[in-house]
Amino acid sequence: MLDALNPNAWDKADRALDALRMVLDPELGINIVDLGLVYDIIVDDRTIEVEMTLTSPACPLSDRLTHDVTAALRLTLPEVIDVRVNFVWQPAWDPMMMSPAARSLLGW
Repeated sequence: MLDALNPNAWDKADRALDALRMVLDPELGINIVDLGLVYDIIVDDRTIEVEMTLTSPACPLSDRLTHDVTAALRLTLPEVIDVRVNFVWQPAWDPMMMSPAARSLLGW
């Protein structure tokens, strides 16, 4: 959980979010943050845990996204020892979770 009184935790969470903006959905070519797939980033001294979802539980790309998320976080935050990616299904992803820019790119 993010320690609200620790400015270092806020900085690390911001840097993690920026790193996740570099991770593109392989099918749509839009970053996973703007797609609304990232639900939470949990920051500890040496651990970052990402709770995210996929557009469908049947999506075959979970392994690739796990790899890409882990690589982006390790590159941006080399001090982090452990990266955990947890896929969650509640709440179910909905296109309204996308940013306006992502919806526009997809013609919605």
